Amino acid sequence: MDISSILTVTVPVSDQERALAFYTGVLGMEVRADNPFPLGRWLTVAPKGGETALLLASWFPRMAPIGGLVVASPGLDELAARLREHGADCEGPTDEPWGRQLLFKDPDGNGFVVTSA
Repeated sequence: MDISSILTVTVPVSDQERALAFYTGVLGMEVRADNPFPLGRWLTVAPKGGETALLLASWFPRMAPIGGLVVASPGLDELAARLREHGADCEGPTDEPWGRQLLFKDPDGNGFVVTSA
């Protein structure tokens, strides 16, 4: 059988509460799961209506930040302003041959590329 979907992507974070505030408050994602887990807390977020969730995992202290996770937003300018308002490291939006994009990092240095939806 072939793989049919991507369910969860692990995003290493140092503080789950801080990450939760960023991903829900700044990026507008919703909590999908928040349950006890043998290593701490199984905490996932996702865009409203999205199929793939992000696991905000604090139990991988030596895991390097992820980079280049591509997501979509219909409002790049508004998102860039909100990211800057909250002190996030971001670049753009810029017009590229393939479309508009915004680059940003979360508080733990995980890198994202946002394209216009």
